[in-house]
Amino acid sequence: MVTDLPPERIPWVLLSYRIPREPSTPRISVWRRLRRLGVAQISDGLVALPLDSRNREQLEWLADEVIEHGGTAAIWTGVLASAADERRIAEGLAETIAHEYAVIAEEATVCRSIDAGGRRAALRRLRRELRLVRARDHFPPPNREAAVRAVEELAALVGAEP
Repeated sequence: MVTDLPPERIPWVLLSYRIPREPSTPRISVWRRLRRLGVAQISDGLVALPLDSRNREQLEWLADEVIEHGGTAAIWTGVLASAADERRIAEGLAETIAHEYAVIAEEATVCRSIDAGGRRAALRRLRRELRLVRARDHFPPPNREAAVRAVEELAALVGAEP
């Protein structure tokens, strides 16, 4: 459930795009970047993110990339007509992020039992993953703090090692 959904309506930035099926490399590249951004997939070729300057810029870069590869793209901004649709999309984004936080927390807990060198490497990786997840965390789920705390506890264990 979305915990930090503001009481006012949320403006969104949307990317509408079509990219040729062949060659597949540009299509895969765009798909991976969209996934890293944590977009809400509205329909085939239509994605959305809460509107802010960073999200808009990221989608504009992707639109340029789509066009460079022979596709078509357009950026839209707006507010959904239905509060229920808005909540559904925001909850979908939050659920995805909540799952990623749960995985990070679990891995941090498991890594406490491995050797010191492995713990250091795991801590670096988990901190990097936590930073990437937080960058696309627009509607923080309740388990965010648990993931942060689990990584901090691992860091304290690594810091206490000789």
